[in-house]
Amino acid sequence: MVNWFDQGFRGRRAAAGIALAAALAATGCANMSEEQKSGTARGAMIGAAAGAVLGAVTDGSKGAVRGAAIGAGAGALGGYVWSSRMEQQKREMEAATAGTGVAVTQTADNRLKLEIPSDISFDVGRADIKPNFRAVLDTFAQGLQRNPAARVTIIGHTDSTGSDAINNPLSINRAAAVRDYLVARGVAIGRIAIDGRGSREPIASNDTAEGRARNRRVEIFVAEQAS
Repeated sequence: MVNWFDQGFRGRRAAAGIALAAALAATGCANMSEEQKSGTARGAMIGAAAGAVLGAVTDGSKGAVRGAAIGAGAGALGGYVWSSRMEQQKREMEAATAGTGVAVTQTADNRLKLEIPSDISFDVGRADIKPNFRAVLDTFAQGLQRNPAARVTIIGHTDSTGSDAINNPLSINRAAAVRDYLVARGVAIGRIAIDGRGSREPIASNDTAEGRARNRRVEIFVAEQAS
């Protein structure tokens, strides 16, 4: 028979362990700025929760607390920080992309995300950067040069027209075209990673022309690793 009172008590102990472990991990580096502590705390809390779940499965409430401590440390080390430089670049990109349809957002894990729609980035079946997209990338490259700590990930996408044999390399070529453009404007190639997802991650229905146009896109992520 399940003792619900005991289960609830264990759950409260585990939750307290998560909070404590995250707090310890986030405050462990005295020389962090407030911005870095904020990013580290988010990473620590995510890691703590994940560790607690795994620990609870394997060893009950004691395992949850122990797993939270381990997970918090890993999360704190792997978190991103939203610095004043990241905020400045976000504002610059919002101004540079106003009216273009480009979405500029801060992600839940403290990365800057640019979602570039197909109408300003690439023609159907092509990986050549359109003229309107170049102006956006020029401003973006300037912001990256002012923030050498930031790292960039570029992900290309296609709609479902055509086969994977066509779409997969096309999505990678689109990401590579953006990378090469940034490198030509002074951004070190070692700061940029690229990937292509083909048609595997649609954000709209491929049954309509509008949906397919939304799915043909490039996503750019900028991140500063927490110290």
